[in-house]
Amino acid sequence: MKYYISDLHIGHANVIDFDNRPFADLDEMFNTILSNWNKVVENGDTVYILGDFIWKKETEWYDIVKQFNGEKVLVRGNHDPKQFSHKTRSLFQNITDYLETHDNGRKVICCHFPMLSFKGDYMNDTYMLYGHVHNTRESVYTRLFRDILRQNIKGERGEPLGQLLHVGCMEEYMGYTPRTLDEIIEGDSKTYPYSIVEN
Repeated sequence: MKYYISDLHIGHANVIDFDNRPFADLDEMFNTILSNWNKVVENGDTVYILGDFIWKKETEWYDIVKQFNGEKVLVRGNHDPKQFSHKTRSLFQNITDYLETHDNGRKVICCHFPMLSFKGDYMNDTYMLYGHVHNTRESVYTRLFRDILRQNIKGERGEPLGQLLHVGCMEEYMGYTPRTLDEIIEGDSKTYPYSIVEN
């Protein structure tokens, strides 16, 4: 099974207020995230972490990462280290800035940053998963762009379909838990069921 999540910001005190996260302190946030993760992720599963995983020095990563079940792929965010020790790197299948994978016959583009025009954006079976924007103005603008694309689809090949999905852990449908692509698609459609663009 493949799972996706971003912007966990483990160890980052300011993010609790920034995202209005429902945690009293860093310990509660970490324990909840770890528990949620290990309840759904089994050791044969792969979790794609789309950046800003741990807000600590690289030397502290190993002891944290080893507590999380499953194979892990880190698609680096702007707050992740640029260099990793061999010891820390050994806990990941891959560490990269951009990734393309397949998930049950669908292509998935993974990047920490939303890509408004991405490879295969006109294909029904291609999705762009991103993080970075939290619940900010950037998030609103990204969804606005997506809604404009979706409202202007005429069904002709070559038109972007607006299949951009935010996998930030703070999203209601993510619930600080790695989610499958199907869960993300369904959660996004229920959370944002109507366009924010006026006709």
